[in-house]
Parts: sequence; C-alpha cells; structure tokens
Amino acid sequence: MTRDPGDGPPTRARVVVPEFLPDEHLGILGRRVEVTYDPDLYADRPRLLAELGDARAILIRNRTRIDAELLGAAPDLEVVGRLGVGLDNIDLAAASGAGVRVIPAYGANAVSVAEYVMAAMLILTRGIFSMTESMVAGQWPRQGHAFGRELQGKTLGLVGLGSIAREVAARASGFGMRVIAHDPYLPGDDQGWSGADRTGLDDLLVTADVISIHIPLTNETSGLISGAAINRMKTGAVLINTSRGGIVDEIALADALRSGLIAGAALDVFATEPLGPGPASVFAGLGNLILTPHVAGNTHESVDRVARTIVDAVLDALAV
Repeated sequence: MTRDPGDGPPTRARVVVPEFLPDEHLGILGRRVEVTYDPDLYADRPRLLAELGDARAILIRNRTRIDAELLGAAPDLEVVGRLGVGLDNIDLAAASGAGVRVIPAYGANAVSVAEYVMAAMLILTRGIFSMTESMVAGQWPRQGHAFGRELQGKTLGLVGLGSIAREVAARASGFGMRVIAHDPYLPGDDQGWSGADRTGLDDLLVTADVISIHIPLTNETSGLISGAAINRMKTGAVLINTSRGGIVDEIALADALRSGLIAGAALDVFATEPLGPGPASVFAGLGNLILTPHVAGNTHESVDRVARTIVDAVLDALAV
C-alpha cells in the first residue's frame, strides 16, 4: 500500500499471538511488528475475535480454532503461523477461500517426537522401569531370569512416513530393527523409502512388533486403528501414537492391554483433550500404558526451533 508523504509514517503490521511464545522470539517479532500477546487469549473467544480486527497475522499452537467465524472477524489477515505441525484446528478450505496463507513448522519438532517414540519403545518392550517403588520399599523384585525383550531383530511398523517417521526409522535402524512402513500417499520413488520397506496396512499390523502412528487426523484416518485393527496386531506388540487423537480406538486399545493381547502402549494424543476424568477412566489400572499430555514434540530445543521457524516465516510473508 502506498501512502502520501503527508500522511506520516505507515502503521506497523499487527500480529496477534494468543498462545505461548518464548520471550526471545516475542522480542524478535516485536522489533519488526506490533504484537498483541496473551498466552491465554485463545480461551476468550470474543476478546480474541475483537483483537483480530486489523491484524495481518496470527501465531497459534493447537488450542486456537481457525474457522470461518475467526476469518470473518479478521478482514486484514494474511498469515496463520502454526507453532507446530498438526492442522486439524485450522479450516484449511476456509483459510484458502479467504486468501490466508497457513504456515506450519514442518520438521522443527521431528527430533523431539522421534526421541519420545524411541524412549517409549524401550520402556514398553523392556518392561522393568516401574520397579523403583518396590525397590525403595526394600523389595528385590527379581523373579525369573528374563525381563522384557530387546529391540534388536524386531520389526518396527510406521503408519505414515513423513519427516518425524523418518527420524524414528533412522534411530530404530541404529538399534538393529527392521523398519516397514505404510504410506499410500508417498510416491514409490520418494527418497523416504530408502529407510523403510513399503507394505500395506494389514501386513504391517500382523508383522510389526512395535507400531508407531505418524499421520494427520482426517476423515479417512479417523478410527483407522480400530478395534478390528488392534485385534490383528501381533500378540505382545506395542502401539505408540504421537500424531493425533481419534486415529486409535482408545476403548479397544484399553481392552487389548487388559487382556494381554498387546504388551503395551504409549499415547501422547487423545480424542478428547484435555483428557478429563471421564475419558481418563478408560485407562484406569493399566500398568502397561504410558500417557502424556500432548508433549512429545516439546523439548527446550524443539520449542526454540518451532518458534524461530514460524516467526521468521511470518515476518518474511508479511515482508516487514
């Protein structure tokens, strides 16, 4: 937009940040644009909509809902910076229709999630890391002569083969695992297949000793790991989901863990978030389960990388 010199200096672009952003990156942002920052603003929808009247960009995590209502309240909005990779809280069609660009931080938290997956895999397959309380109580819980299983020689099945899954594959290969993957959207000549053998979902379910989910939540993937799918898994297998809730049937998974059909599971994402006492009761009494509150991608390093990536990308998109 050009201005008459008599109009005075142009107003700086305004950016709204309704969820947490580290101070360092707020400072970088604030040196080049006007920032409205409140890490709890996402929870006050009327105030959030009011703040967006002249905003050119918004930086969000996974709690702010970008939909037609919000876009209608933000006629000057040009960019949505997603401080993460999941896009299920963003109506992409509505954003596209409004001419708003959505920028996710693809790859910025891949190492953190991959390390979480490996840690969960080791804990669940070895099965000895819950002995501390007994040890402190003076017990010596050394019954038998073998504790858990090794990862070497086992098969890891990856559902989805994006950037995070590829980081997992590289680490699993270092442990001597065979890696197989199912990703119908990845072309057969993609370089990603160099780290995994291509297979169908049914074959993956019956073959893998560990299954790790790395796909977005869509109409097609909702309920993909159903009760029937879980029942096809290898007896004693382990299931890990760090992608999105709603992909795994949580009730069927809990039943399979109780019955011993599968050996263990780790869930960082849930169909209902926050979990709350009702949904949480599904998992009551399960000692072969790891639950974490959607934090697999959150480390000091990844939070910094994600923030730096999105702040830089949004500033570039605004050309300020």
